[in-house]
Amino acid sequence: MPTVLTRENAFLSVNGGEPAPLAHHSYEGALKAIAFELEKRNLNDSVALIGHRIAHGGSIFTESAIITDEVIDNIRRVSPLAPLHNYANLSGIESAQQLFPGVTQVAVFDTSFHQTMAPEAYLYGLPWKYYEELGVRRYGFHGTSHRYVSQRAHSLLNLAEDDSGLVVAHLGNGASICAVRNGQSVDTSMGMTPLEGLMMGTRSGDVDFGAMSWVASQTNQSLGDLERVVNKESGLLGISGLSSDLRVLEKAWHEGHERAQLAIKTFVHRIARHIAGHAASLRRLDGIIFTGGIGENSSLIRRLVMEHLAVLGVEIDTEMNNRSNSCGERIVSSENARVICAVIPTNEEKMIALDAIHLGKVNASAEFA
Repeated sequence: MPTVLTRENAFLSVNGGEPAPLAHHSYEGALKAIAFELEKRNLNDSVALIGHRIAHGGSIFTESAIITDEVIDNIRRVSPLAPLHNYANLSGIESAQQLFPGVTQVAVFDTSFHQTMAPEAYLYGLPWKYYEELGVRRYGFHGTSHRYVSQRAHSLLNLAEDDSGLVVAHLGNGASICAVRNGQSVDTSMGMTPLEGLMMGTRSGDVDFGAMSWVASQTNQSLGDLERVVNKESGLLGISGLSSDLRVLEKAWHEGHERAQLAIKTFVHRIARHIAGHAASLRRLDGIIFTGGIGENSSLIRRLVMEHLAVLGVEIDTEMNNRSNSCGERIVSSENARVICAVIPTNEEKMIALDAIHLGKVNASAEFA
């Protein structure tokens, strides 16, 4: 399948082949390149569905949807909640409509899985008018990942979906925790924006508003300046002063770099605290699932988090925890543990494809059956 990477330079790779540079870095340019590759292989007519990941669905979208003019209008309505992402997502939809006219398109929202949260889980302790008039509330993110991983966990842990309690830790440069009760999200660590919750690569996570107000008064920084600080200059990067990349920090950890060690310890402390806190939203805790780039690949982070969670009855199986992620889905807690811990690689693309297949009512290939 084609993969588009957009950084300072953009490349197109097909089926793991040599990346070729893209002349245009826009969504339209990327999709044109994909359409050209399909045409070269006489595959244009075989495109039956197009799935789009949409960052924010607000409170309008509680599930994935076939894209219509009304759906596009509603995505545009909620786009001020995620201006950096949703408008780009809309560009992708519009470009796909032009390049693949008549093909059914499906929108899969990163927030929709969390629309099952109760008001006490999503409301802020702010004046009611901000919620009622401005929609200020917790929405949560990484929903597509949390949904996929929790579904796989029911199979791996042999749990009934309608009688289960899981905490999923999606750990990457962006990171979040989700409490999943009976297959539904009942709590999550990210809020109205992805800033809330865990400390991340460059995001601060939870921070006292009063602390930032004091910083503003002492440094004369604007709200925009401080927003940049907590989103782009904080987290692992901010504490370590070295990097937001955990691979760099793990190397520095083993070399005795004190601030890298402190950054990792703080990261781990926040993860463990949020996992334990999210367990309170469940009737019982059957399993803790690690996923995302860090959750799947860092045996160090998993070990440190599990050590913190001994209070919940978590015990580590060192051999299983140290195995390469190429081993795929696996249990990393000991047989005697009261709570099972597992690693399940996420697959948001497959979840999007499955939703598109379901809504588009087409026959699935063996890969997606």
